[in-house]
Amino acid sequence: MFKKLLCLSALCVSFVTNAADNVVLVTIDGLRWQEVFNGAQLSMIKNEKFVSNPSKLERDFWHQDIAVRREKLMPFFWQSIVTQGAVIGDRNKNSNMSVANEWYFSYPGYSEILTGFADPKIDSNKKFNNPNITFLEWLNAQKEYKNKVASFASWDVFPYIINTDRSKLTVNAGFAKSSETDNYSQLLNTLQDEIPSPWHNVRLDSFTYRFAKHNLLKNKPKMTYIALGETDDFAHDGHYDQYLYAAKRTDQYLADLWQTIQSTPEYKNNTVMLIVTDHGRGATADDWQHHASEQATTGYLKSLKDFKKGIIGSEQIWLAAIGPDITPSGITPTPYEVKQDQVAATVLTILGQDAKQFSAVAGKPINFILKKYQQHASL
Repeated sequence: MFKKLLCLSALCVSFVTNAADNVVLVTIDGLRWQEVFNGAQLSMIKNEKFVSNPSKLERDFWHQDIAVRREKLMPFFWQSIVTQGAVIGDRNKNSNMSVANEWYFSYPGYSEILTGFADPKIDSNKKFNNPNITFLEWLNAQKEYKNKVASFASWDVFPYIINTDRSKLTVNAGFAKSSETDNYSQLLNTLQDEIPSPWHNVRLDSFTYRFAKHNLLKNKPKMTYIALGETDDFAHDGHYDQYLYAAKRTDQYLADLWQTIQSTPEYKNNTVMLIVTDHGRGATADDWQHHASEQATTGYLKSLKDFKKGIIGSEQIWLAAIGPDITPSGITPTPYEVKQDQVAATVLTILGQDAKQFSAVAGKPINFILKKYQQHASL
């Protein structure tokens, strides 16, 4: 907790910054704000091009009442995070957030989240080492956080995004096995080999989450990053049904993660869980599978060149946070268009760090969702 006293004439105002001891940052790849805030889309549920059993999917996720419908998809999000935390990204409620980068796809988005700025030179999803320092690397260089920063990801590009060659951070990503020797870790390693993923470069999120949760309980890191990927990959494959089921499983992971945090003495009431997505998607049956800016369709994503203006709306993202430093404001109207490049500074501010020392070009923290100041006036 940091305090400073400001006196203006006879009025003194005490500014008290409450710094959480720990943060868990979760990214959910390509989960649209439309489903998060409105629930499943009926026209998509009934579209047999994208759904194998429309009747079952409608029973599982559809309801005429939007409040019921969105809880069918993400019950923990609506029953706990929205009621106890702060959420940005419902454009129907003047709550707006978008990426700052020019591309609207994953590597540029994750780099923006973790470095605090959009680097135009990061213009593909290829495996190349990020030249920019992430806040994870910066934190790990601080004495208080040395060996207390952990990262787990489903996509195998994350060791390059976090640049493990330079940062020396351990990133368990893709199909990497745990180096822990306990029985549970070894069981996860075995199951990961035995249960195939539908994709060659993305493992199933269950393994990413279980590795991360086990590390949280065993090693007690102060900063944990978990990057989940199934929602994006099922969407790219055109499986709207599996996209919805993956979103619901992700919500269950978030519920279990928060319960774990609040039942672990080292984390209870002193940990913030922050969730954000790396990009949005198209809004129609023609383009919901995709995401790309107009500029990206002339370069790395030229396979989408028929979309002359890019994938409209795929820059639109959302964010949610819950914990002791978060104002319980629910769906929060935004005084300006919040940007993805503000996430890094927000995490560092929550931890009581000076984000300007990390980066002079990083976006500013999203202060209006933080319980940052308590004001006390005296005459």
